[in-house]
Amino acid sequence: MSQTAAVREWVSIEDPEEERTWVFDVAFLLSGWECIFGRGCKGVLDHDATELVQGCCSHGAHFTDQDDIDRVERQTQRLRPDQWQFRKEGLTRGVLRRQGEETLSRRVKGACIFLNRPEFPGGAGCALHRAALEAEERPLDWKPEVCWQLPLRREDTVAADGHVTSTVAQWDRRHWGGGGEDFHWWCTEAPDAFIGRSPVYETMRDELVAISNEAVYEELAEYLATMRRRRGANKPLPHPAEAGRAVQLGQTRNGRKPGQSAAPVVRQS
Repeated sequence: MSQTAAVREWVSIEDPEEERTWVFDVAFLLSGWECIFGRGCKGVLDHDATELVQGCCSHGAHFTDQDDIDRVERQTQRLRPDQWQFRKEGLTRGVLRRQGEETLSRRVKGACIFLNRPEFPGGAGCALHRAALEAEERPLDWKPEVCWQLPLRREDTVAADGHVTSTVAQWDRRHWGGGGEDFHWWCTEAPDAFIGRSPVYETMRDELVAISNEAVYEELAEYLATMRRRRGANKPLPHPAEAGRAVQLGQTRNGRKPGQSAAPVVRQS
């Protein structure tokens, strides 16, 4: 049985603003997952690509609709040369490409055109993400929708009576189609990425609000906070990637010794 097929807990919340039921993956939202871009992420190629520091940006971003495209193209105009390694090429030749019926970000030298490489003076990482932080704005207002949502995934189903059920869970390999099985490594099934001190529902608050709405998030957060306080038989089931990991005596949950400071983290995708 794969990790993602293990027993999981879910919670459903009725939307107070519309005919919609939200279903959330409790195990993932309570987990300590965090993006480890540049800190051991092996990427999404068919081999260990840690040294490339591409994260999940190797194949380019899949845009969801015209609003998604328009937002990114608008923010592209704000990027400075010191923030974007491929600015000249992006502004002269564009940042989009077509793949069948889909629109994706262009690829340059084997990865997304917005991905700065390790040799760039400003360091590796998404140019849009970096620029948003430097402008003291939210990366989700700059980046392609799929990029700021990852590794969260929302899937809507509509019943015959029109009622919508929206499921919010982690991205698994299977969600990428056949190509997902070719990934050498995927972060939501790797214990390496479950090192955070705070749960996902807190660290990805803005993303969860944007995916659902403020009222739904507040109810979700209150419920999950209560779940975290449970002990013994009532303690929530751990995420499959965390369940079998041993924590060494004398270390904190994320592997650092008590009092040891962590390096600054910027989640790139």
